[in-house]
Amino acid sequence: MEYKLRYSQYSERSILIEWPAIIDDFMLKDILNFKNKIQLNYSKLIVEIITGYNSLLVIYDFTIDNVNDRFIDLKQLYLGLLETNYLESLTFKIPVCYDAEFGVDLEKYSREKKLSKLEIIKRHTAPIYTVFFIGFLPGFLYLGGLDSSLHLNRKETPNLNVKKGSVAIGGEQTGIYPQDSPGGWHIIGNSPIELFNPKQNPPCYIKAGDKVKFHAISKSKYLEIQNEIAHSRFDAKTLLIND
Repeated sequence: MEYKLRYSQYSERSILIEWPAIIDDFMLKDILNFKNKIQLNYSKLIVEIITGYNSLLVIYDFTIDNVNDRFIDLKQLYLGLLETNYLESLTFKIPVCYDAEFGVDLEKYSREKKLSKLEIIKRHTAPIYTVFFIGFLPGFLYLGGLDSSLHLNRKETPNLNVKKGSVAIGGEQTGIYPQDSPGGWHIIGNSPIELFNPKQNPPCYIKAGDKVKFHAISKSKYLEIQNEIAHSRFDAKTLLIND
């Protein structure tokens, strides 16, 4: 499917390409396909390409003198896209402990949604989520596909310190905090999995376009995985779900 895109100069060295203001898997594939083709054709000119829900920010390694020429190049490149060439999509099964110790907002969230905690966990672990992009923090996955019955506006007053691994819901999204940070989402659990490690290559092994499936674990299993990670005995490949 071909989308009507909007091209604009974002800075003296960057161009912003925007898709329609919707969020779906088909558009994500189109965005990632275009990103890949830009990288293949202009690898020596591009410093970085940053993806969003419905955008690409193309950052060049030089000042753009004639932005219209760059627009024309990019538009022609987009018109020449084939139906395939997407990056391989992987699915990861992420363990989450929903115990009260970790899901510090789960009780209040349960009251606000008028759903039992067990029903919330059931609905949260049911979907296969799509990773639309990574941002806010290195390794923070923006996941689409949350059950509409679990949607809840972000907190009016954010927490000053959300613990690393916190699994939370904010608005129509769910995600995992990859490190300690402030945050305004409702915390319903915690995952022991390391989503970002600057010493690894790549630092974040989950990428835009991949899928995530949560599954509930006990506190004892949580501590077991945490211990394996601390002693470098945990293999992230065990998280992969084979089709």
